[in-house]
Amino acid sequence: MGITGMIYMVTMVFSLIVLILSPSAAKYDYLQFTQQYQPAACKFHHTPCKDPPDKLFTVHGLWPSNFNGPDPENCKVKPTASQTIDTSLKPQLEIIWPNVFNRADHESFWQKQWDKHGTCGSPTIIDKNHYFETVIRMYITEKQNVSYILSKANINPDGKGRTRKDIQIAIRNSTNDKEPKLKCQTKNGITELVEVSLCSNYFGKNFINCPNKTPGKTRYSCPTNDIHY
Repeated sequence: MGITGMIYMVTMVFSLIVLILSPSAAKYDYLQFTQQYQPAACKFHHTPCKDPPDKLFTVHGLWPSNFNGPDPENCKVKPTASQTIDTSLKPQLEIIWPNVFNRADHESFWQKQWDKHGTCGSPTIIDKNHYFETVIRMYITEKQNVSYILSKANINPDGKGRTRKDIQIAIRNSTNDKEPKLKCQTKNGITELVEVSLCSNYFGKNFINCPNKTPGKTRYSCPTNDIHY
């Protein structure tokens, strides 16, 4: 091996070591894109929503997650020139990613999601604005909008009871037959669909089956039948 080849090899090894030791690199396995149904989210929240909810699934967050063990949170990131959200992104974010519990303060919700989850998305997520741009692309351009996906299967927010299978099939038909993650909650004997997560690979490029890290019945499990939406 010539000197040029040796230099190239050393450079590649050094780059790999830096990537492995990076504070936020290689600490997640996949991306979980979670959306909440506004009326159900308001109903089961510990404090009432300050404004009437829309009958829509809107973004809760984009979360780097692991197949096993705890998911990363509050990772250290390198300082960037801008620590604020690009103002050009805000009109779209207010529509697809509102703070449904307090619409007068969207930015604290966005900031919390970035601090807790977005900071752990390197190298797929480059920086703060890229995090929000990625969510906008997924929801709008790539049509990973759960309300839209369900409506294509004629599942609309009319309060009717649905089977878990019908909801899953509707979503699988829009995600290359990959399993979503559903979250339900029950109040006064009525079980409602609260959240839906779509999962994609480490780079957010291809859908994968959402892992079930808590097999068995929990208070967020969705029953086989009579899920209201």
